Amino acid sequence: MSDMTETTPGWMTSDELDTARARMPILYVDAIPVRVDDSGEVTSIGLLLRIGADGTINRTLVSGRVMHHERVRDALLRHLEKDLGPVALPRVPASLQPFTVAEYFPTAGITPFHDPRQHAVSLAYIVPVSGDCRPRQDALDLVWFSPHEAASPAVQSEMPGGHGVLLKQALAHVGVTY
Repeated sequence: MSDMTETTPGWMTSDELDTARARMPILYVDAIPVRVDDSGEVTSIGLLLRIGADGTINRTLVSGRVMHHERVRDALLRHLEKDLGPVALPRVPASLQPFTVAEYFPTAGITPFHDPRQHAVSLAYIVPVSGDCRPRQDALDLVWFSPHEAASPAVQSEMPGGHGVLLKQALAHVGVTY
């Protein structure tokens, strides 16, 4: 036994994460980056272009795990910076009440949200960004869509795991009809 206490939490090893995923839900955040006009109305929605685990190209939202001993606000900022770049200038809401909670199950069909790796619970936020967004990490591109385009069947069909449903819920939450 060590006399030192680990005070800076980090990622689990791959084996530890697989074990945790098999035994309990994992907490995530999903963020829908938006541009707003001077009156606060959503004018465009940013969707990431990524290569999925199966090799297909998909449109996705900013998403990621909340680490041990990390505040939800900090997790949102970390994932927004990781995916959109350091000068995206996100405005995390003052209230951390999500617009919805999405439950991802490894078994398809229980909810509209599916993640074959795990049972995950995700707090979903709409986050206005005003800076220069440049995709980083594993994202190929970031494309801005009008609300109408984002709700279109063509874009929705490119969003796996229920992200299209989550996007439609976000649009409805901000009063955009489709």
